Amino acid sequence: MKHVFKEGQSNRTLLLLHGTGGNEEDLLPLADMIDQDANILSVRGSVNENGMNRFFKRHAEGVFDEEDLIERTKELNQFLDDKSNEYGFDRNEIYAVGYSNGANIAGSMLFHYNDSLKAAMLFHPMVPRRGIQLPDQQGVNVFIGAGENDPICPAQEAQDLKSLLESANVDVELFWTNMGHQLTREEVEAAKAWYQKL
Repeated sequence: MKHVFKEGQSNRTLLLLHGTGGNEEDLLPLADMIDQDANILSVRGSVNENGMNRFFKRHAEGVFDEEDLIERTKELNQFLDDKSNEYGFDRNEIYAVGYSNGANIAGSMLFHYNDSLKAAMLFHPMVPRRGIQLPDQQGVNVFIGAGENDPICPAQEAQDLKSLLESANVDVELFWTNMGHQLTREEVEAAKAWYQKL
């Protein structure tokens, strides 16, 4: 998977996962805002949808290709194992920062793998899968940034995701703005304040 790695001054690693049509450069300014000392691993989605980078396939907007999602989630989890060995960062100290499609693949990791992430900041996510038993994620913390007027991720998606994660013992903070699907400075600042308390 194409990626950027920047070594930091702490044992934490920020895993940056862009939205549809983005790339590994997109969220670097967010990492700078959230934690300037952390290692940075920013990944480009390896699915091409009409020239747009994504982390997994979909049948239509909001309709995920579950089979591909499962396979790509496994691939990303293995990628983190491999890169932690290659670059020497702590595999148990990965903090995901995902927006939209990137937030969905990060959420999918928590739905499928125990100990895949230490924490996650999910901006405008949806529920990756329904009707499955989540692994116990005791000790994992998640921040969800959601827009009350988001046309792509309805408010109910954020509420449902919070409930499902809490059922797996995740500590979840849900932060609302009255905006749409765009990523706002307000929610990034809120995520930073949340992250600094971890």
